Amino acid sequence: MTIAVAMSGGVDSSTVAAILTEKHLPGGSFPPVVGLTMQLWNQRRLPALQGATEGLERGRASGRCCSLDDVYDARRVANFLNIPYYVVSLEKRFENDVVRPFVKQYLAGQTPIPCSHCNTEIKFDQFVETARQIGAERIATGHYARIGQDKLTGRFRLFAAVDRAKDQSYFLFGLTQEQLSRAIFPLGELTKPQVRAIAREKKLPVAEKPESQEICFIPTGSYREFIAAYLAEQGETMERRPGELVATDGRVLGEHPGVHHFTVGQRKGLGLAAGSPLYVTAIDAPRNRVTVGSNEALFKRRCRVREVNWIRPTVEGVTLEAGVRVRNRHAPRPARVEALENREATVEFAEPQRAITPGQAAVFYDGDEVIGGGWIASVG
Repeated sequence: MTIAVAMSGGVDSSTVAAILTEKHLPGGSFPPVVGLTMQLWNQRRLPALQGATEGLERGRASGRCCSLDDVYDARRVANFLNIPYYVVSLEKRFENDVVRPFVKQYLAGQTPIPCSHCNTEIKFDQFVETARQIGAERIATGHYARIGQDKLTGRFRLFAAVDRAKDQSYFLFGLTQEQLSRAIFPLGELTKPQVRAIAREKKLPVAEKPESQEICFIPTGSYREFIAAYLAEQGETMERRPGELVATDGRVLGEHPGVHHFTVGQRKGLGLAAGSPLYVTAIDAPRNRVTVGSNEALFKRRCRVREVNWIRPTVEGVTLEAGVRVRNRHAPRPARVEALENREATVEFAEPQRAITPGQAAVFYDGDEVIGGGWIASVG
């Protein structure tokens, strides 16, 4: 059974490759391991973000997934482990399925999660197909999550990682049974310090490499700068559509330059002087209106979710008691989840939650098991 390891050049995926090269199969043999790096985005593609355009001195992008340095590091690790290694270009698919939707959603006043789209559409879809083409039946990644299988039904189950600080199950809610059946997450039972210790013990070339937290295709860290540069490359301009900044009671407080400048929960950059802190509480893109209010106004109990993927089979009309996360760093909170037709669901929390944001994901848990999740469409 050949295993393809998705190697990003970081310590996590490199440690996965090292672990698998020493993992015994029944009978004492080692599984053939192949390293694959997905080339998803050309970091030098938008010169305005690299300092090449006059007036924009941002420096080179480095230390992020998909950079040339990361490809170099992944190749170094593969050579060190003496395993075959290939770079696979998935740039066109990544742009169509991740980057374009990201730009479109932001311009519509939502706050998308490109990492979840990348996992579902690229890493566990196109990557699985690529792995098959080289004879790999399974794929392994550096995700902190766990997979199990129900002995009675044969269905695969997804669980949060042992290391809750690194848990990435929130980003994996969209995986299908076929994808889960082929995935291996060797780090799910480990903590980050343990992974780093393994990398050092095995003397991996990237053992001391720092982590990257930013979205891989945004070199400056600024969503607005990326969107402006990307639209310019496409021959479009970011239309300035001034609209009203209003209070929760409907009073007009000022003007905003465009809804894509804001996200729910934002406090800075409102351009308003007030006696107490104001936060963005809602974004109405069709009406080009941004509502601001007190911190208390950010707390809501209900949201509607679309494109729900049920990892645990659920019948329409059934209401479940679950723990629900509405962002990655949000601990699951008790809620009632009603499964609706057309892959939709409603969520009602036992207690109001802060800054439930359209475009983010609502992921449903039973203890540490992910039972499903989808995209937040509306709040209230």
